[in-house]
Amino acid sequence: MNDAHQVGVGPWEGPWPSDPRYDEGLLAGGDRRNVADRYRFWTHEAIVRDLDTSRHEFHVAVENWAHDFNIGSVIRTANAFNAKAFHIVGRRRWNRRGAMVTDRYQHEHHHHSVEALLAWAAAHGPDGHGIPVIGIDNLPGSVPLETYDLPRHCVLLFGQEGPGLSEAARQGCEVILDIAQFGSTRSINAGAAAAIAMHAWVRRHVFGQPASP
Repeated sequence: MNDAHQVGVGPWEGPWPSDPRYDEGLLAGGDRRNVADRYRFWTHEAIVRDLDTSRHEFHVAVENWAHDFNIGSVIRTANAFNAKAFHIVGRRRWNRRGAMVTDRYQHEHHHHSVEALLAWAAAHGPDGHGIPVIGIDNLPGSVPLETYDLPRHCVLLFGQEGPGLSEAARQGCEVILDIAQFGSTRSINAGAAAAIAMHAWVRRHVFGQPASP
């Protein structure tokens, strides 16, 4: 395959850098990983350490009862927005194909039940306070995401494609937010909904844009 059509870059050209963050194997063979250009040739450990210095204060949690392929998409987006960590609720094993290896650069937590996630959130907030768990689903009584002031510290919880949030999740969330829709479909893809919710947090807390009135 022509190098112009390959992901990443070939071997390092010129004298090798002395910075310990660089991986000698990648310098010699090229870096074809799915990483941002600023991390080319860095070791995996160095990338994680650097991301840890700037992770945002929201967590992402996904219910995993049926090995939903969309989980990988949610995790990949969580990486793109540099979430604090991602949480898998239910089955420990999940379909990682859609994550495109981005899960390796994040911190993963597993909870065997929604109740376990809620207990974790109650004990891991800043200054001794819990982290609110906010569900995303278009349910009766849900609140528009577009008008809700997302807290800086929170866990965004997503259900699986189809059934959405489980009953236990619905009961345990501080609030459930929905995403405005204007077409004929009843719902949007779970991965797309997660991306919209995470971006709403970024707009609020990175760019200082308040929720719509």
